[in-house]
Amino acid sequence: MSSRESAFTCPGVPWISVIGGKLMLLLFLLAPIAASAHVGSPDFYYDGYAGPYHLLVTVRPPAVVPGIAEIQIRSLSTQVNQIEILPLRLIGQGAKLAPTPDVTERSKGDPQLFTGKLWLMTRGSWKVQVNADGAQGNGELAVPIAAISATSMRMQKSLGVLLAPLGLLLIVGLVGIISAANRDAVLEPGATPSPSQRRRGFLITTVAAIIVVGAVIFGNFWWTADASHTERLSYKLPHLQLSLQSGNVLQLALENPNNVNWRQFPSGMDDPDRVRLDDLIPDHGHILHLFLVRMPDMTSFWHLHPRQGEGANFYEQLPSLPAGHYQIFADIVHHTGFAETQVGEIDLPTIEGNLLSGDDAGGPQLIAEKKISQLSDGYRMVWELDSTPIRINQPTWFRFRIEDRNGNPATDLENYMGMAGHAAFIRSDGQVFAHVHPAGSISMAAAELAQDDGSNAAKDMSVAMTGMNQATSSAEITFPYGFPSAGDYHIFVQIKRAGKIETGSFLAHVEN
Repeated sequence: MSSRESAFTCPGVPWISVIGGKLMLLLFLLAPIAASAHVGSPDFYYDGYAGPYHLLVTVRPPAVVPGIAEIQIRSLSTQVNQIEILPLRLIGQGAKLAPTPDVTERSKGDPQLFTGKLWLMTRGSWKVQVNADGAQGNGELAVPIAAISATSMRMQKSLGVLLAPLGLLLIVGLVGIISAANRDAVLEPGATPSPSQRRRGFLITTVAAIIVVGAVIFGNFWWTADASHTERLSYKLPHLQLSLQSGNVLQLALENPNNVNWRQFPSGMDDPDRVRLDDLIPDHGHILHLFLVRMPDMTSFWHLHPRQGEGANFYEQLPSLPAGHYQIFADIVHHTGFAETQVGEIDLPTIEGNLLSGDDAGGPQLIAEKKISQLSDGYRMVWELDSTPIRINQPTWFRFRIEDRNGNPATDLENYMGMAGHAAFIRSDGQVFAHVHPAGSISMAAAELAQDDGSNAAKDMSVAMTGMNQATSSAEITFPYGFPSAGDYHIFVQIKRAGKIETGSFLAHVEN
Protein backbone atom coordinates (compact mmCIF):
# COMPACT_ATOMS: atom_id res chain seq x y z
CA MET A 1 0.00 0.00 0.00
CA SER A 2 1.32 3.46 -0.83
CA SER A 3 2.02 6.11 1.77
CA ARG A 4 -0.99 8.15 0.80
CA GLU A 5 -3.31 5.14 0.77
CA SER A 6 -2.24 4.07 4.24
CA ALA A 7 -3.11 7.49 5.60
CA PHE A 8 -6.56 7.48 4.04
CA THR A 9 -9.43 6.28 6.26
CA CYS A 10 -13.15 6.65 5.90
CA PRO A 11 -15.09 6.37 9.17
CA GLY A 12 -18.75 7.28 8.98
CA VAL A 13 -18.89 6.85 5.17
CA PRO A 14 -20.94 4.09 3.45
CA TRP A 15 -18.72 1.09 2.64
CA ILE A 16 -19.59 1.30 -1.04
CA SER A 17 -17.99 4.74 -1.17
CA VAL A 18 -14.80 3.28 0.26
CA ILE A 19 -14.61 0.88 -2.67
CA GLY A 20 -15.29 3.69 -5.09
CA GLY A 21 -12.65 5.72 -3.32
CA LYS A 22 -10.09 2.98 -3.81
CA LEU A 23 -10.88 2.61 -7.47
CA MET A 24 -10.82 6.35 -8.04
CA LEU A 25 -7.92 7.10 -5.67
CA LEU A 26 -5.56 8.34 -8.35
CA LEU A 27 -8.07 11.02 -9.20
CA PHE A 28 -8.67 12.16 -5.65
CA LEU A 29 -5.35 12.21 -3.81
CA LEU A 30 -5.56 14.17 -0.62
CA ALA A 31 -2.54 15.92 0.95
CA PRO A 32 -2.05 15.03 4.62
CA ILE A 33 -1.32 17.57 7.30
CA ALA A 34 2.27 17.57 8.57
CA ALA A 35 3.55 17.64 12.13
CA SER A 36 6.85 17.07 13.86
CA ALA A 37 8.72 16.78 17.11
CA HIS A 38 8.80 20.56 17.18
CA VAL A 39 5.18 21.56 17.71
CA GLY A 40 3.63 22.57 14.39
CA SER A 41 7.06 23.10 12.81
CA PRO A 42 7.88 19.97 10.77
CA ASP A 43 10.89 21.09 8.73
CA PHE A 44 14.53 20.68 9.79
CA TYR A 45 17.12 23.43 9.27
CA TYR A 46 20.85 22.88 9.65
CA ASP A 47 23.68 25.36 9.20
CA GLY A 48 26.98 23.48 8.98
CA TYR A 49 30.07 22.60 7.00
CA ALA A 50 30.65 19.76 4.55
CA GLY A 51 34.41 19.88 4.70
CA PRO A 52 35.39 23.38 3.49
CA TYR A 53 31.90 24.20 2.20
CA HIS A 54 29.41 26.18 4.29
CA LEU A 55 25.88 24.88 3.67
CA LEU A 56 22.35 25.63 4.82
CA VAL A 57 20.33 22.43 4.56
CA THR A 58 16.53 22.31 4.72
CA VAL A 59 14.78 18.95 5.02
CA ARG A 60 11.01 18.76 4.57
CA PRO A 61 10.11 15.25 5.76
CA PRO A 62 7.06 13.42 4.41
CA ALA A 63 3.84 13.73 6.37
CA VAL A 64 3.38 9.95 6.14
CA VAL A 65 5.96 7.17 6.00
CA PRO A 66 6.88 5.62 3.58
CA GLY A 67 7.14 8.94 1.81
CA ILE A 68 9.40 11.37 0.01
CA ALA A 69 11.48 13.97 1.84
CA GLU A 70 12.33 17.16 -0.02
CA ILE A 71 15.88 18.45 0.41
CA GLN A 72 17.06 21.99 -0.30
CA ILE A 73 20.70 22.96 0.09
CA ARG A 74 22.13 26.44 -0.24
CA SER A 75 25.88 26.73 -0.58
CA LEU A 76 27.54 29.91 0.58
CA SER A 77 30.48 29.03 -1.62
CA THR A 78 30.53 29.36 -5.40
CA GLN A 79 33.10 26.56 -5.60
CA VAL A 80 30.68 23.67 -5.07
CA ASN A 81 30.25 21.70 -8.31
CA GLN A 82 27.99 18.85 -7.24
CA ILE A 83 26.05 17.70 -4.16
CA GLU A 84 24.87 14.15 -3.52
CA ILE A 85 22.36 13.12 -0.85
CA LEU A 86 21.43 9.78 0.68
CA PRO A 87 19.25 8.62 3.60
CA LEU A 88 20.74 6.58 6.46
CA ARG A 89 19.44 5.31 9.76
CA LEU A 90 20.79 7.42 12.60
CA ILE A 91 22.00 4.46 14.69
CA GLY A 92 22.31 0.72 14.26
CA GLN A 93 23.22 -1.32 11.20
CA GLY A 94 21.27 0.96 8.91
CA ALA A 95 23.70 3.76 9.71
CA LYS A 96 26.49 1.84 8.02
CA LEU A 97 24.68 0.40 4.98
CA ALA A 98 24.71 3.31 2.58
CA PRO A 99 22.48 3.18 -0.50
CA THR A 100 23.51 4.69 -3.81
CA PRO A 101 23.42 8.47 -3.38
CA ASP A 102 21.15 10.70 -5.43
CA VAL A 103 22.59 13.68 -7.27
CA THR A 104 20.79 16.93 -6.46
CA GLU A 105 19.64 19.28 -9.18
CA ARG A 106 21.37 22.61 -9.44
CA SER A 107 19.09 25.61 -9.95
CA LYS A 108 19.62 27.29 -13.31
CA GLY A 109 18.61 30.67 -11.95
CA ASP A 110 20.51 30.31 -8.67
CA PRO A 111 23.71 28.23 -9.07
CA GLN A 112 24.27 28.09 -5.30
CA LEU A 113 20.92 26.33 -4.69
CA PHE A 114 20.62 22.53 -4.96
CA THR A 115 17.43 20.48 -4.55
CA GLY A 116 16.63 16.78 -4.38
CA LYS A 117 14.23 14.15 -3.02
CA LEU A 118 14.76 11.04 -0.91
CA TRP A 119 12.52 8.12 0.02
CA LEU A 120 12.17 7.42 3.76
CA MET A 121 10.82 3.90 4.06
CA THR A 122 10.40 3.44 7.83
CA ARG A 123 9.54 5.59 10.83
CA GLY A 124 12.11 6.69 13.37
CA SER A 125 15.47 8.46 13.53
CA TRP A 126 17.22 9.13 10.22
CA LYS A 127 19.97 11.31 8.90
CA VAL A 128 20.41 12.88 5.49
CA GLN A 129 24.05 12.61 4.47
CA VAL A 130 25.22 15.41 2.20
CA ASN A 131 28.31 14.85 0.04
CA ALA A 132 29.68 18.03 -1.51
CA ASP A 133 32.30 18.07 -4.25
CA GLY A 134 34.05 21.17 -5.53
CA ALA A 135 37.25 23.01 -6.21
CA GLN A 136 38.48 22.42 -2.65
CA GLY A 137 37.84 18.67 -2.69
CA ASN A 138 35.11 16.62 -1.03
CA GLY A 139 33.20 17.13 2.20
CA GLU A 140 30.41 15.41 4.14
CA LEU A 141 27.65 16.67 6.40
CA ALA A 142 24.99 14.63 8.23
CA VAL A 143 21.62 16.16 9.15
CA PRO A 144 19.56 14.23 11.75
CA ILE A 145 15.81 14.15 11.21
CA ALA A 146 12.77 12.34 12.61
CA ALA A 147 10.52 10.48 10.19
CA ILE A 148 6.96 10.08 11.45
CA SER A 149 3.49 9.62 10.10
CA ALA A 150 1.93 12.75 11.46
CA THR A 151 -1.71 12.07 10.67
CA SER A 152 -4.25 9.84 8.98
CA MET A 153 -6.31 11.87 6.58
CA ARG A 154 -10.01 11.10 6.66
CA MET A 155 -12.20 11.15 3.60
CA GLN A 156 -14.69 14.01 3.55
CA LYS A 157 -18.29 12.81 3.70
CA SER A 158 -19.18 14.89 0.66
CA LEU A 159 -16.49 13.05 -1.30
CA GLY A 160 -17.82 9.75 0.02
CA VAL A 161 -21.31 10.65 -1.19
CA LEU A 162 -19.83 11.40 -4.62
CA LEU A 163 -17.80 8.19 -4.80
CA ALA A 164 -20.59 5.90 -3.49
CA PRO A 165 -22.65 5.87 -6.72
CA LEU A 166 -19.49 5.55 -8.78
CA GLY A 167 -18.45 2.50 -6.78
CA LEU A 168 -21.96 1.05 -7.09
CA LEU A 169 -21.90 1.69 -10.84
CA LEU A 170 -18.60 -0.15 -11.18
CA ILE A 171 -19.91 -3.15 -9.22
CA VAL A 172 -23.17 -3.34 -11.18
CA GLY A 173 -21.25 -2.91 -14.42
CA LEU A 174 -18.82 -5.72 -13.55
CA VAL A 175 -21.66 -8.13 -12.69
CA GLY A 176 -23.51 -7.10 -15.85
CA ILE A 177 -20.43 -7.76 -17.99
CA ILE A 178 -20.04 -11.24 -16.48
CA SER A 179 -23.73 -11.95 -17.03
CA ALA A 180 -23.69 -10.81 -20.65
CA ALA A 181 -20.48 -12.72 -21.38
CA ASN A 182 -22.07 -15.97 -20.24
CA ARG A 183 -25.52 -15.55 -21.82
CA ASP A 184 -26.10 -13.01 -24.60
CA ALA A 185 -22.52 -13.13 -25.90
CA VAL A 186 -22.84 -16.83 -26.86
CA LEU A 187 -26.02 -16.31 -28.94
CA GLU A 188 -26.27 -15.75 -32.62
CA PRO A 189 -27.33 -12.21 -33.63
CA GLY A 190 -31.09 -11.77 -33.07
CA ALA A 191 -31.46 -15.09 -31.22
CA THR A 192 -33.49 -15.40 -28.01
CA PRO A 193 -31.99 -17.26 -25.02
CA SER A 194 -33.56 -20.61 -24.28
CA PRO A 195 -34.90 -21.38 -20.80
CA SER A 196 -31.78 -23.41 -20.00
CA GLN A 197 -29.55 -20.59 -21.17
CA ARG A 198 -31.52 -18.15 -19.01
CA ARG A 199 -31.17 -20.45 -15.99
CA ARG A 200 -27.45 -20.85 -16.67
CA GLY A 201 -27.05 -17.08 -17.11
CA PHE A 202 -28.99 -16.37 -13.93
CA LEU A 203 -26.90 -18.89 -11.97
CA ILE A 204 -23.61 -17.45 -13.24
CA THR A 205 -24.84 -13.91 -12.59
CA THR A 206 -25.84 -14.84 -9.03
CA VAL A 207 -22.50 -16.53 -8.33
CA ALA A 208 -20.62 -13.57 -9.86
CA ALA A 209 -22.62 -11.09 -7.76
CA ILE A 210 -21.89 -13.10 -4.58
CA ILE A 211 -18.17 -13.25 -5.41
CA VAL A 212 -17.94 -9.55 -6.28
CA VAL A 213 -19.92 -8.43 -3.22
CA GLY A 214 -17.87 -10.82 -1.06
CA ALA A 215 -14.65 -9.38 -2.48
CA VAL A 216 -15.93 -5.89 -1.75
CA ILE A 217 -16.84 -6.80 1.84
CA PHE A 218 -13.48 -8.51 2.37
CA GLY A 219 -11.66 -5.58 0.81
CA ASN A 220 -13.54 -3.18 3.05
CA PHE A 221 -12.66 -5.27 6.11
CA TRP A 222 -8.98 -5.39 5.10
CA TRP A 223 -8.93 -1.68 4.30
CA THR A 224 -10.51 -0.74 7.65
CA ALA A 225 -8.11 -2.99 9.59
CA ASP A 226 -5.10 -1.58 7.77
CA ALA A 227 -6.30 1.98 8.26
CA SER A 228 -6.80 1.30 11.97
CA HIS A 229 -3.28 -0.11 12.23
CA THR A 230 -1.88 2.92 10.40
CA GLU A 231 -3.82 5.21 12.73
CA ARG A 232 -2.15 3.58 15.72
CA LEU A 233 1.26 4.17 14.13
CA SER A 234 0.60 7.86 13.54
CA TYR A 235 2.67 10.02 15.86
CA LYS A 236 0.66 11.53 18.69
CA LEU A 237 1.80 14.71 20.40
CA PRO A 238 2.65 13.87 24.04
CA HIS A 239 1.02 15.93 26.80
CA LEU A 240 2.65 16.60 30.15
CA GLN A 241 0.89 15.94 33.44
CA LEU A 242 1.49 19.07 35.56
CA SER A 243 0.86 20.08 39.14
CA LEU A 244 2.10 22.76 41.54
CA GLN A 245 3.37 21.49 44.89
CA SER A 246 4.81 23.16 48.01
CA GLY A 247 4.28 26.69 46.81
CA ASN A 248 6.72 26.86 43.90
CA VAL A 249 7.62 23.27 42.97
CA LEU A 250 6.33 22.34 39.53
CA GLN A 251 5.87 18.58 39.12
CA LEU A 252 6.02 17.17 35.60
CA ALA A 253 5.24 13.67 34.37
CA LEU A 254 6.11 12.85 30.77
CA GLU A 255 3.53 11.05 28.65
CA ASN A 256 4.22 8.27 26.18
CA PRO A 257 1.30 7.90 23.75
CA ASN A 258 3.60 6.38 21.08
CA ASN A 259 4.67 3.20 22.86
CA VAL A 260 4.32 1.05 19.75
CA ASN A 261 6.71 -0.96 17.63
CA TRP A 262 7.15 1.06 14.46
CA ARG A 263 9.01 -1.80 12.83
CA GLN A 264 8.72 -5.55 13.26
CA PHE A 265 11.80 -7.23 14.77
CA PRO A 266 12.49 -10.89 15.55
CA SER A 267 11.30 -12.14 18.91
CA GLY A 268 13.46 -10.90 21.77
CA MET A 269 15.17 -8.21 19.68
CA ASP A 270 14.68 -4.64 20.86
CA ASP A 271 13.25 -2.19 18.34
CA PRO A 272 15.54 0.86 18.24
CA ASP A 273 12.62 3.00 17.12
CA ARG A 274 10.30 2.05 19.98
CA VAL A 275 9.51 5.27 21.81
CA ARG A 276 10.35 4.94 25.50
CA LEU A 277 10.84 7.26 28.46
CA ASP A 278 13.72 5.46 30.19
CA ASP A 279 16.29 6.15 27.48
CA LEU A 280 16.69 9.94 27.56
CA ILE A 281 20.09 11.49 26.87
CA PRO A 282 21.39 14.98 27.66
CA ASP A 283 21.03 17.65 25.03
CA HIS A 284 23.68 20.36 25.56
CA GLY A 285 24.00 19.38 29.19
CA HIS A 286 20.39 18.81 30.27
CA ILE A 287 17.95 15.90 30.06
CA LEU A 288 14.95 18.22 29.73
CA HIS A 289 14.58 21.79 28.49
CA LEU A 290 11.39 23.38 29.82
CA PHE A 291 9.82 26.49 28.31
CA LEU A 292 7.01 28.38 30.06
CA VAL A 293 5.22 31.24 28.33
CA ARG A 294 2.22 33.09 29.73
CA MET A 295 -0.68 33.33 27.32
CA PRO A 296 -1.92 35.29 25.56
CA ASP A 297 0.34 38.32 26.20
CA MET A 298 3.57 36.21 26.11
CA THR A 299 5.42 38.72 28.29
CA SER A 300 6.42 36.15 30.94
CA PHE A 301 8.86 33.70 29.34
CA TRP A 302 11.16 31.16 31.02
CA HIS A 303 13.70 28.58 29.87
CA LEU A 304 14.32 26.16 32.77
CA HIS A 305 15.96 22.77 33.34
CA PRO A 306 14.05 20.54 35.77
CA ARG A 307 15.70 17.77 37.76
CA GLN A 308 14.73 14.18 37.10
CA GLY A 309 13.01 12.20 39.82
CA GLU A 310 11.90 8.60 39.44
CA GLY A 311 11.33 7.38 35.91
CA ALA A 312 9.61 9.94 33.72
CA ASN A 313 8.94 12.38 36.57
CA PHE A 314 10.69 15.74 36.85
CA TYR A 315 10.44 18.68 39.22
CA GLU A 316 11.45 22.33 39.04
CA GLN A 317 11.60 24.94 41.77
CA LEU A 318 10.08 27.87 39.93
CA PRO A 319 11.50 31.38 40.04
CA SER A 320 9.31 34.32 40.96
CA LEU A 321 6.79 34.77 38.19
CA PRO A 322 3.44 36.49 37.70
CA ALA A 323 0.12 34.70 37.83
CA GLY A 324 -1.55 33.58 34.64
CA HIS A 325 -2.28 30.80 32.20
CA TYR A 326 1.01 29.26 31.05
CA GLN A 327 1.64 27.12 28.01
CA ILE A 328 4.50 24.71 28.52
CA PHE A 329 6.87 22.99 26.08
CA ALA A 330 9.34 20.30 27.20
CA ASP A 331 12.17 19.20 24.87
CA ILE A 332 13.68 15.72 25.30
CA VAL A 333 15.93 13.47 23.20
CA HIS A 334 15.86 9.65 23.15
CA HIS A 335 18.97 7.49 22.89
CA THR A 336 18.16 6.89 19.22
CA GLY A 337 18.47 10.62 18.52
CA PHE A 338 14.69 10.94 18.23
CA ALA A 339 13.85 14.39 19.60
CA GLU A 340 10.35 15.35 20.67
CA THR A 341 8.52 18.15 22.41
CA GLN A 342 5.85 17.44 25.02
CA VAL A 343 3.24 20.10 25.71
CA GLY A 344 1.02 21.14 28.58
CA GLU A 345 -0.96 23.99 30.14
CA ILE A 346 -1.33 25.15 33.71
CA ASP A 347 -2.83 28.08 35.61
CA LEU A 348 -0.32 29.43 38.10
CA PRO A 349 -0.80 31.88 40.95
CA THR A 350 1.76 34.56 41.66
CA ILE A 351 4.92 32.67 42.58
CA GLU A 352 7.44 33.92 45.11
CA GLY A 353 10.20 31.59 44.12
CA ASN A 354 13.92 31.06 43.91
CA LEU A 355 16.54 33.19 42.24
CA LEU A 356 17.59 31.94 38.82
CA SER A 357 20.77 29.88 38.78
CA GLY A 358 22.84 27.80 36.39
CA ASP A 359 21.47 27.82 32.84
CA ASP A 360 17.94 28.86 33.84
CA ALA A 361 16.80 32.17 32.37
CA GLY A 362 13.78 34.27 31.51
CA GLY A 363 11.83 37.29 32.60
CA PRO A 364 8.40 38.26 34.00
CA GLN A 365 7.88 41.39 31.91
CA LEU A 366 9.54 41.00 28.51
CA ILE A 367 8.37 43.68 26.10
CA ALA A 368 8.37 42.39 22.54
CA GLU A 369 9.72 44.80 19.94
CA LYS A 370 9.88 44.73 16.16
CA LYS A 371 13.58 45.55 15.89
CA ILE A 372 15.33 46.54 19.15
CA SER A 373 14.98 44.76 22.51
CA GLN A 374 16.42 46.40 25.60
CA LEU A 375 18.77 44.39 27.83
CA SER A 376 20.33 45.27 31.20
CA ASP A 377 23.00 47.93 31.79
CA GLY A 378 21.85 49.92 28.77
CA TYR A 379 22.74 47.12 26.36
CA ARG A 380 20.36 46.18 23.59
CA MET A 381 19.71 43.41 21.08
CA VAL A 382 19.07 44.48 17.49
CA TRP A 383 17.29 42.30 14.96
CA GLU A 384 19.00 42.93 11.63
CA LEU A 385 15.77 42.92 9.69
CA ASP A 386 15.20 44.56 6.32
CA SER A 387 11.91 45.66 4.76
CA THR A 388 11.37 42.40 2.84
CA PRO A 389 8.16 40.66 3.99
CA ILE A 390 8.68 37.41 5.91
CA ARG A 391 6.98 34.51 4.16
CA ILE A 392 6.32 30.92 5.09
CA ASN A 393 8.66 28.04 4.26
CA GLN A 394 11.55 30.33 3.37
CA PRO A 395 14.87 29.27 4.95
CA THR A 396 16.26 32.43 6.51
CA TRP A 397 19.17 33.43 8.68
CA PHE A 398 17.75 35.45 11.59
CA ARG A 399 20.57 37.76 12.67
CA PHE A 400 20.74 39.54 16.02
CA ARG A 401 23.43 42.01 17.05
CA ILE A 402 24.31 42.82 20.68
CA GLU A 403 25.34 46.43 21.33
CA ASP A 404 26.54 48.29 24.41
CA ARG A 405 25.03 51.55 25.68
CA ASN A 406 27.11 53.50 23.12
CA GLY A 407 25.97 51.45 20.16
CA ASN A 408 29.27 49.55 19.89
CA PRO A 409 29.39 45.75 19.40
CA ALA A 410 29.34 43.95 22.76
CA THR A 411 32.66 42.43 23.77
CA ASP A 412 31.62 40.49 26.87
CA LEU A 413 29.46 37.72 25.33
CA GLU A 414 30.03 34.21 26.65
CA ASN A 415 29.24 30.69 25.59
CA TYR A 416 25.73 29.62 26.69
CA MET A 417 25.21 25.85 26.98
CA GLY A 418 27.79 25.07 24.32
CA MET A 419 26.77 27.68 21.78
CA ALA A 420 26.40 31.40 21.14
CA GLY A 421 22.73 31.47 22.09
CA HIS A 422 19.28 29.90 21.97
CA ALA A 423 16.05 31.05 20.33
CA ALA A 424 12.41 30.04 20.67
CA PHE A 425 9.98 30.80 17.83
CA ILE A 426 6.38 30.69 19.11
CA ARG A 427 3.22 31.61 17.22
CA SER A 428 0.88 33.89 19.14
CA ASP A 429 -1.72 31.12 19.57
CA GLY A 430 0.90 28.66 20.87
CA GLN A 431 0.27 26.19 18.03
CA VAL A 432 3.81 26.54 16.66
CA PHE A 433 6.92 26.14 18.80
CA ALA A 434 10.53 25.63 17.72
CA HIS A 435 13.67 25.61 19.85
CA VAL A 436 16.44 26.78 17.50
CA HIS A 437 20.22 26.99 17.85
CA PRO A 438 22.87 28.72 15.73
CA ALA A 439 23.34 25.34 14.03
CA GLY A 440 19.61 25.06 13.27
CA SER A 441 16.39 23.52 14.53
CA ILE A 442 17.86 20.07 15.11
CA SER A 443 18.80 18.55 18.44
CA MET A 444 22.50 18.92 19.21
CA ALA A 445 22.54 15.43 20.79
CA ALA A 446 21.09 13.99 17.57
CA ALA A 447 23.63 15.98 15.56
CA GLU A 448 26.44 14.35 17.53
CA LEU A 449 25.02 10.89 16.83
CA ALA A 450 24.72 11.77 13.15
CA GLN A 451 28.40 12.58 12.85
CA ASP A 452 29.62 9.10 13.90
CA ASP A 453 28.96 5.80 12.14
CA GLY A 454 25.94 4.96 14.28
CA SER A 455 27.70 2.33 16.36
CA ASN A 456 28.37 4.56 19.36
CA ALA A 457 24.81 5.33 20.41
CA ALA A 458 25.50 4.56 24.06
CA LYS A 459 28.27 7.11 24.43
CA ASP A 460 28.07 9.68 27.21
CA MET A 461 26.34 12.60 25.57
CA SER A 462 27.27 14.92 28.42
CA VAL A 463 30.78 15.10 26.93
CA ALA A 464 31.33 18.27 24.92
CA MET A 465 30.11 17.77 21.36
CA THR A 466 33.12 17.97 19.10
CA GLY A 467 32.54 20.33 16.23
CA MET A 468 29.08 21.26 17.46
CA ASN A 469 29.99 23.92 20.01
CA GLN A 470 29.43 27.32 18.51
CA ALA A 471 31.26 29.76 20.76
CA THR A 472 30.66 33.46 20.54
CA SER A 473 33.32 34.96 18.29
CA SER A 474 31.44 38.16 17.55
CA ALA A 475 28.56 40.30 18.77
CA GLU A 476 26.25 38.85 16.10
CA ILE A 477 24.24 35.65 16.54
CA THR A 478 22.49 33.88 13.69
CA PHE A 479 19.69 31.30 13.74
CA PRO A 480 18.59 29.42 10.58
CA TYR A 481 14.85 28.81 10.47
CA GLY A 482 11.74 29.05 8.30
CA PHE A 483 8.24 29.79 9.57
CA PRO A 484 5.83 26.91 8.78
CA SER A 485 2.63 28.97 8.70
CA ALA A 486 1.36 32.51 8.50
CA GLY A 487 0.53 34.57 11.56
CA ASP A 488 2.09 36.63 14.33
CA TYR A 489 5.08 35.18 16.17
CA HIS A 490 7.18 35.97 19.22
CA ILE A 491 10.91 35.32 18.99
CA PHE A 492 12.81 34.95 22.26
CA VAL A 493 16.60 35.11 21.91
CA GLN A 494 18.78 34.17 24.86
CA ILE A 495 22.47 35.01 25.21
CA LYS A 496 25.00 35.09 28.04
CA ARG A 497 26.79 38.36 28.72
CA ALA A 498 29.17 39.15 31.59
CA GLY A 499 28.08 36.03 33.46
CA LYS A 500 24.34 36.80 33.13
CA ILE A 501 21.81 35.20 30.79
CA GLU A 502 19.61 37.77 29.08
CA THR A 503 16.53 37.45 26.89
CA GLY A 504 15.58 39.56 23.92
CA SER A 505 11.93 39.56 22.80
CA PHE A 506 10.77 40.34 19.27
CA LEU A 507 7.58 40.36 17.19
CA ALA A 508 7.36 38.94 13.68
CA HIS A 509 4.50 38.94 11.19
CA VAL A 510 4.62 36.13 8.65
CA GLU A 511 2.74 36.17 5.35
CA ASN A 512 1.78 33.29 3.05
